[in-house]
Amino acid sequence: MSRNGHIFLFSAVFVACLAVFPWIGAEHLVWHEVAEFVRGQWTADGMIFFQMRLPRVLLALLAGGALAMAGASLQVMFRNPLAEPWTLGIAGGASVGAFAARTCPFLWHALGPLNTAQGLALAGAAGALGLGLGLAQRRGGAGGHAVLLAGMTIGVVAGGAIMVISGFVLPWKLAEFHRWLLGGFDAADWNAVGALALLGVPGMAILAWQTRDYNPLALGEDMAAGQGVEVARVRRWTIVGAGLASAGVAAVAGPIGFVGLLAPHAVRRIVGADMRAVMPCAFLCGGALLAACDAAGRWIAAPLELPVGALTAMLGGPLFLALLAQRR
Repeated sequence: MSRNGHIFLFSAVFVACLAVFPWIGAEHLVWHEVAEFVRGQWTADGMIFFQMRLPRVLLALLAGGALAMAGASLQVMFRNPLAEPWTLGIAGGASVGAFAARTCPFLWHALGPLNTAQGLALAGAAGALGLGLGLAQRRGGAGGHAVLLAGMTIGVVAGGAIMVISGFVLPWKLAEFHRWLLGGFDAADWNAVGALALLGVPGMAILAWQTRDYNPLALGEDMAAGQGVEVARVRRWTIVGAGLASAGVAAVAGPIGFVGLLAPHAVRRIVGADMRAVMPCAFLCGGALLAACDAAGRWIAAPLELPVGALTAMLGGPLFLALLAQRR
């Protein structure tokens, strides 16, 4: 199948998720009452569909796509199949910043879709990645296993920092953030979609802009430089794009891991290693994967919900261990 054929196939799956998953949930929806809402007549089913479920599915699609694109680009840049926002500590750092903004009243300010959680999440992601690269360079290079080891350590420290912050929050107040800590979309609305778009869309655009240079970079920095690729520029903008995408997701949905690992590896098995096909297909596959996990969490335990972050960890953890075993 050609590159365009693969993109069309994944696009069809992406659109199918957007069409089907808003109908899944604890409350059964009647389609003609949803249609009445479209025609201007207020109905409870229409409110649930358009104000709760549709933005939730759209948020999951965008978040999964952002994480998958970030993971695909980071794996090429570091030439490490285990690299993704979670394992490099980017998601952990962003989550610390977003959690601090949400739990500390003097740090929380919002104006429509804009809020301080986005700014602090971006600062946390930048700090975590900068610290990881700095530690790796002290070990002799900013690539491979050194960055991965530093990133995973930073992720553990970030988790500890969130627990420390939790100790200063009143128990009944902390219950409001419990679901966010596990990673999920149960509080999704159109403001959350806008908040993710403010950081995630520019981040994904930056990563898409670098796509043409990723194929030479996958062969090695020296090979890429010999073909006219400005390696330092590509590295710099990839870090910026992945940081924006990861921070945008963490600010609205909390820490969600392994989507940036699962989706790119699944896509490469289908479309091959050409990054011109991998990047758009990773966005579509990652979005569909995360939306499917969210829908499964709503359906399996209905009327309760399983946190989507836990489901992605259960899927991605074994894959991470398998890849780690292959690399010995």
